Amino acid sequence: MNAPLLDVVGLKQTFETRSGKAYAVDGVSFSIGKGETLGLVGESGCGKSTVARSIAGLLPVTSGSVRLSGVEISQLSRAELKPYRRQIQMVFQNPSSALNPRLTVGRLIEEPRIVHSLGNRAERKEAVFKFMEMVGLRRDLADRLPHELSGGQRQRVCIARALILSPSLIICDEAVSALDVSVQAQVVNLLRDLQEELGVSYLFISHGLTVTRHMSHRTAVMYLGRIVEEGATAAIFDRPRHPYTRALLAAAPSLDPGARDKQFAMIEGELPSPLAPPSGCHFHTRCPLAAARCRTEAPTLRRVGGQNVACHFADQEPDNNFGRSLLPVEAAKQISM
Repeated sequence: MNAPLLDVVGLKQTFETRSGKAYAVDGVSFSIGKGETLGLVGESGCGKSTVARSIAGLLPVTSGSVRLSGVEISQLSRAELKPYRRQIQMVFQNPSSALNPRLTVGRLIEEPRIVHSLGNRAERKEAVFKFMEMVGLRRDLADRLPHELSGGQRQRVCIARALILSPSLIICDEAVSALDVSVQAQVVNLLRDLQEELGVSYLFISHGLTVTRHMSHRTAVMYLGRIVEEGATAAIFDRPRHPYTRALLAAAPSLDPGARDKQFAMIEGELPSPLAPPSGCHFHTRCPLAAARCRTEAPTLRRVGGQNVACHFADQEPDNNFGRSLLPVEAAKQISM
């Protein structure tokens, strides 16, 4: 088996606040292969974006390991990390706030090459046009300002800016959630086409389950700073093992609401605070299957039915049809441009 492009082991991220220590990420581990997409899903506040920023070096890691192509990068200084920043780029949720409103489109896309001292002015300009064309932007838009573009065009600028350094990994942090549904489909299909053409890997963070299913080879489900289930996307959606995963899928918009298992149609209670996470299994305060063991013993990820699941009851065969109640992949592909 080939070594993974990205290998994250035991990642922890804590923050000191006036109210105490916040446990934003609590021992997260996963890997991403070359040319692979890992989808990372979960409720808002579960720590997905903190994981992304930690991997990209935008936040100092509290503890754990982040290895890129076998090189430990989590403890490097800013100067030591700079060459590796070219290999990990990010596309953020809101393209309007991610782009400097005073710079032209061409300058925005060119800027990463200026920062990394790559090429002369003519070479950088040619690279700008190349990647604009690659993401579906006309050359004449290079002299426009961001406010003169549509939301979808602005996000394409962000994607071109990420690609211009030829990274091996792009982190898409809710990269399509601020766009209209039809534009989401265009951008997702663009990302898939770019992956096929360039061999780039993605960490695709989203709360949109249908988009994640269409985009990802594997999916990891995160709850309150921990990954509770991970495996092939088809397996996660068609036969979820963790009760939280089942609840997420049952709550998703469905073409056939009658197909859902009502036992998991709603999650009781609110997401606990990372300042005071529950003992044992973090999900036990909202889980319909919780037992005494769950309150004291934190389950570890173990292999069950082809997935890695952190649940004491993962061996119980799920009797549901959650994955099939979602918008099918083929239907998502056919959303008009």
